[in-house]
Amino acid sequence: MNETISTILGHRSIRKFEDKPLSDEQIKTIVQCAQSASTSSFIQAYSIIGIKDAEKKRRLSAISGNQSYVENNGHFFVFCADLYRHSLIGEQEGREVLDSLESTEKFMVAVIDAALAAQNAAVAAESMGLGICYIGGLRNNLEEVQEVLSTPERVIPLFGMAVGYPAQDPGKKPRLPFSHVYHEDGYEQDLTVYMNGLEEYDREISAYYEERTSGKRRDTWSSQIAGMLEKKSRLYMKEFVTKNKIDLK
Repeated sequence: MNETISTILGHRSIRKFEDKPLSDEQIKTIVQCAQSASTSSFIQAYSIIGIKDAEKKRRLSAISGNQSYVENNGHFFVFCADLYRHSLIGEQEGREVLDSLESTEKFMVAVIDAALAAQNAAVAAESMGLGICYIGGLRNNLEEVQEVLSTPERVIPLFGMAVGYPAQDPGKKPRLPFSHVYHEDGYEQDLTVYMNGLEEYDREISAYYEERTSGKRRDTWSSQIAGMLEKKSRLYMKEFVTKNKIDLK
């Protein structure tokens, strides 16, 4: 196993960091690695906003549900779907691009581009001995996030990434079984096989929680996710995206 694969397989979300900022060189390297990710048709429809300002970190932490590691880390990155520059290019080049920019397809391209860039950044940071944690809680209130970040129209903050020197060593959380994620030549539709895979994973996750909490927690993955999905959250998202001139048509 080479070092890159070992780094990827060893990923854990870090939620406690040393009080030590990343250097400008580290930040630049992480962003350059993000930019090396694949991008659909070379459109590069994303931007990354780095947050050093302590007050802005505090506000973003509050938006995210008062997660302390949003405020206390080595550096905080916000990954955005960004079609703003493309609207400017259309004006500059005298081309009619708005119908394309306001389509569901281009919105998906921008989201996918940002996600690919972010994962490159995560692998780069972890290869440097740093820890990371993705922060989806920014989407609790994107209007306030836009205010904090001063983003123009057609720019949608998607998620944050806290990066820094780990001050904890959490266990690696088991993922779904390989056979439940990888389907050969077509999606597995034998319900018995499918449900057996889920049951196997539920037993593994229950044992993981029981060991980690000294018996205080034994819930399964299925019960945890069903409970999460039962709660209605961030239902404003379609309206927000449309208001930012991406019509999802």
